[in-house]
Amino acid sequence: MSALLLSPQPLTRTAFADYGDVIETEGAEHFSINDGFAERFHDLAAIDVDADGGRPLLSIFRADPRPMPIEVDFLERHPLGSQAFMPLAQAPFLVLVAQHADIEALRLFVSNGLQGVNYRRGVWHYPLLALHGQSDFLVIDRGGGGDNCEICRFERRALIDMR
Repeated sequence: MSALLLSPQPLTRTAFADYGDVIETEGAEHFSINDGFAERFHDLAAIDVDADGGRPLLSIFRADPRPMPIEVDFLERHPLGSQAFMPLAQAPFLVLVAQHADIEALRLFVSNGLQGVNYRRGVWHYPLLALHGQSDFLVIDRGGGGDNCEICRFERRALIDMR
């Protein structure tokens, strides 16, 4: 069985809407605060972490690029909460998601480096895919009890090759 070759498309709010939110200032609601010395870009993602007594966690993940080609043979999802990733530097990264735990449903996006994502509760996705060197991400996800990570393994593989 041959591998499915994935090509990224630009990350946009419209293209990503079925999976969650694109976190970006471009086109976002905003207003002036602090006597005009700051601009607040307001309510950029639907953070959903309170299922079964969950609470928000704020973390930094440090991701290293994976060697190309990347072989994708699993996805994960978090049934009890959303998971948001925002790069702390202007570092493009890849976002691999699917509506169903099915290799044919995979969609690959590339962030422009100023965008983050917020995966909706229960959305299938692949772990962080840094592209150009070690990258730090501000992460908001769920803390608390319960099993909040499910993994689905595929028999067939998908390949990502950005060389």
